Amino acid sequence: MLGTERLLLFTPRTRLDVAAALAASADAEAQRWLGTQADEVLPDPAVRRALLAWRPAGEDGRRIPHQLAEPFTPGPDDPLLLVCVRRSDLSYAGALELQHRAGEMGGWLAPGCRGQGLGAELFRAGLELAHTHLGLATVRAGAEDGNTASRRALTRAGLVPDQGPRRHTLPDGRVVDAVWHRHDTGTPVRCR
Repeated sequence: MLGTERLLLFTPRTRLDVAAALAASADAEAQRWLGTQADEVLPDPAVRRALLAWRPAGEDGRRIPHQLAEPFTPGPDDPLLLVCVRRSDLSYAGALELQHRAGEMGGWLAPGCRGQGLGAELFRAGLELAHTHLGLATVRAGAEDGNTASRRALTRAGLVPDQGPRRHTLPDGRVVDAVWHRHDTGTPVRCR
C-alpha cells in the first residue's frame, strides 16, 4: 500500500476494486481525455454511482456480491494498476496505471474527487512507486493538449515538459494532440 496526505493506493484485491476504478473514469468528461475502449466503459451512470458508493473489501459493512468479491489477478502483460481511495472515508477516488516496461504512467479521478488537487497527489505517488520500487530512472506521462487539469496535476507533481510524439492514438482509436512530461531521478531503487 502507498499513501499520500489524502489518498491510499493499493493493488486491486477484488473485482470490485477494478470495477470501481473503471467506474471512476467512465463518465463523459473523463472519456473525452482517456478514450477507453467501449467494452471497458460502464455506460450506465447509476451503475457507476453504485460501484463508487462501495468501500474496498466491504469495509462499509455491506456484503459484496459474489461476482465482485472474487479475487482479481492481473495478466502478465497488464500495466500495474493501483486503485485509489480517500483516506477520510475509504471511498473509491480513482486509479493510477503504470506501464512499467515503457516507463509511462497515467491516472484518473472519480467525478467527485476532481478539482481538489488530488491529481498531483496521485501522480506523486506514482513517481514514488516508479523510482523507489520499480527502479525506473525516468517516468513519462502524456496528456491531451487541451486537458489543462491533467497538465496542471502533472506539473504540480514535479514532472517537467518533455519531447514526445505530437499525436497520440487513444485506446478507442481517436487521434489527439499530445504534450509530454517527464520526471527523472539519479537514484532509482528496484525492490526484489
